[in-house]
Amino acid sequence: MNTRREFFKRAGMAGGAVSALAVGRHALAGLPELVSQSRPDTMPPLVPSSGRPYNPVVTLNGWTLPWRMNQGVKEFHLVAEPVVREMAPGFKAHLWGYNGQSPGPTIEVVEGDRVRLFVTNKLPEVTSIHWHGQRLPNGMDGVTGLTQPGIEPGKTFVYEFEARRPGTFMYHPHADEMVQMAMGLMGMWVTHPKQRHPLIAEVDRDFCFLLSAFDIDPGSYTPKIMTMTDFNIWTWNSRVFPGIDPLVVRKMDKVRLRVGNLTMTNHPIHIHGHEFTVTGTDGGPVPLTARWPEVSVDIAVGQMRQMDFLADEEGDWAFHCHKSHHTMNAMGHNVPTMIGVDHRGVGKKINQLIPDYMVMGERGMHDMTEMEMPLPDNTAPMMAGRGPFGAVGMGGMFSMIKVRSDQKPGDYKDPGWFKHPPGTVAYEYTGQLATPSRQSATGEGAMPRAGAAAPIREVQVRKPGRHSGGLSGH
Repeated sequence: MNTRREFFKRAGMAGGAVSALAVGRHALAGLPELVSQSRPDTMPPLVPSSGRPYNPVVTLNGWTLPWRMNQGVKEFHLVAEPVVREMAPGFKAHLWGYNGQSPGPTIEVVEGDRVRLFVTNKLPEVTSIHWHGQRLPNGMDGVTGLTQPGIEPGKTFVYEFEARRPGTFMYHPHADEMVQMAMGLMGMWVTHPKQRHPLIAEVDRDFCFLLSAFDIDPGSYTPKIMTMTDFNIWTWNSRVFPGIDPLVVRKMDKVRLRVGNLTMTNHPIHIHGHEFTVTGTDGGPVPLTARWPEVSVDIAVGQMRQMDFLADEEGDWAFHCHKSHHTMNAMGHNVPTMIGVDHRGVGKKINQLIPDYMVMGERGMHDMTEMEMPLPDNTAPMMAGRGPFGAVGMGGMFSMIKVRSDQKPGDYKDPGWFKHPPGTVAYEYTGQLATPSRQSATGEGAMPRAGAAAPIREVQVRKPGRHSGGLSGH
């Protein structure tokens, strides 16, 4: 990651290459420093070194963009460019992003801040940035052709406005967005309140991430941009489990989760072991009288949701989208159901022709979590992560909230697996099982009781023929 030490050198070099016509009068001392990040890890929160103080957020598998203060204005530099994003170990995608990553870095400001954003376009086509949810002058809204000209390749534009209200927002293009958002061009924006707010509680840990989806064939690197519904890679901040970091908190911490959805469908985000309250949207804080406890919240396309909870239960708690296909990786959709089909004889014969053939799905798909099967280059196993008791059987939009009583304040390091107190883990019952009386009769229908002869039925088929209204028995 580039540091502020290189600022003046980089600012001078970048300033000479920028169109003065595009940047205009605000380029008073060259561009703000260009800071880039390619590591996929969750970076520590960026404690503000200038301007109003605030409690910074932690971007899941991401980072916060530094700024400079210029005569009382916070200045940022975003560069839209092609990037390589590691979605999971061994699986990389060629995306479009900002400052080396997709999503781009989180922008953090304080209510009332004057903000100036320099946006440089290193993409092969025009772009813009829409500041989703912000109150600002119409000409700063970032809709190409409507409120501004497109930012041509190689050019830099300046957006300037006041962060008028606190909340959770995002940024993304409004230029060829079907392509640019499908390629991962997006990022988060958090505006902190300038003072204690009656509807925004202070928290100990504040996490944020974006939901996005891609269609990337196994063995390829670039998403299909024309896909509308059949995505196969469901991500949090362009990462899939087991590549998504856990959210580490201290027991009794007040925790905030900020989640934005830029996929093509809704996502019911579910937390285990705790209840949360939806305290905010991209429209602002939710009134106290409109809040209620939940364990799942449905986040529709283009929405932000802010959830607060008290981490009062120790453990490694699952945290995931509740659409089951969204917790799998690189999943095809045209797979027949083979449950109940006996492959034993057929499998042996096929193996004589295809030695590597293996039977899948006759008992469900959990066997996939244990198979050491070869994969195409550059893809992720469908269900890959492992926990202390074996295969987790999840992928995609899945992570954990790790709550520990001995986690130090401000410490986000992974504490490892939870050590369960004696007697608190589900276990196998080895006693005698009585046969319920209702199972004594032979099963009927499509799934007869094991070992029972299937009932013989005479099928009556109505067929057209010489006997109008007659039935032919077969």
